[in-house]
Amino acid sequence: MDDTHHGTMKEDRHFVTALARGLDVLACFRPGDKALGNQEIAQRCQLPKSTVSRLTYTLTKLGYLHYIASQGQYRLGSATLALGSAMIARLDVRQLARPLMQELADFSRGMVSLGMRDRLSMIYIENCRSQNALTLSLDVGSRIPLATTAMGRALLASLPAIEREVVLTEIRTTQDEQWPDLEAGIQRSLQEVREFACCSSFGDWQTDVNAIAIAFSPGAGQAPVAINCGGPAFLLSKEFLLHEVRPKLLQLVRDLQGNLP
Repeated sequence: MDDTHHGTMKEDRHFVTALARGLDVLACFRPGDKALGNQEIAQRCQLPKSTVSRLTYTLTKLGYLHYIASQGQYRLGSATLALGSAMIARLDVRQLARPLMQELADFSRGMVSLGMRDRLSMIYIENCRSQNALTLSLDVGSRIPLATTAMGRALLASLPAIEREVVLTEIRTTQDEQWPDLEAGIQRSLQEVREFACCSSFGDWQTDVNAIAIAFSPGAGQAPVAINCGGPAFLLSKEFLLHEVRPKLLQLVRDLQGNLP
């Protein structure tokens, strides 16, 4: 987490900085990371290595990290799995969405995923792919950027204006050089929601990937989620996604909302 965000939080007397830093350490592990050393964790969290050493020691004692002595590195421990599993198990929307998502994945020959926001990323909490071998190599737990993906933009568009501005300020702070292009894409997505009831990313995240997405509330006071359909651009053209897939994605969301408790 960047210093600006922590600085803002420090002004809140109820904010526990040590706890926040410990959670930052856990959050810095990315899909594909087998293990990280204190130096790499310090760089990712923008913290002194001495501070990180104390945090990783404590998190290891509590089971949130596992220390690999032969490598001098850490991997996520079983306690983090228990937390994630408990949270995902309570999401009724996953069970309801899966058969509908698989049907759309088969129709589109792409991948249909359900995700939630974590800071400046979206995390997949459910994923269905067609039998087509050329779908994206992402799965449950994968992270994708908030600002450049259809799913992330849909989630941003669903937020109340004040909350969205807070997130946009954080994106601008952390990605200052890319901000003009990012802002243009996000603003375009807000217009797309008004015109098409969905958001798109045609080559904005990865040049050869196209996707559309819709955000909605899963009910029961839970945070909003977003559902996307995407894949290789040569298989899922902009026209196909907007004219053929979009109506089915809209119906999928309507069906879900009608069956959520």
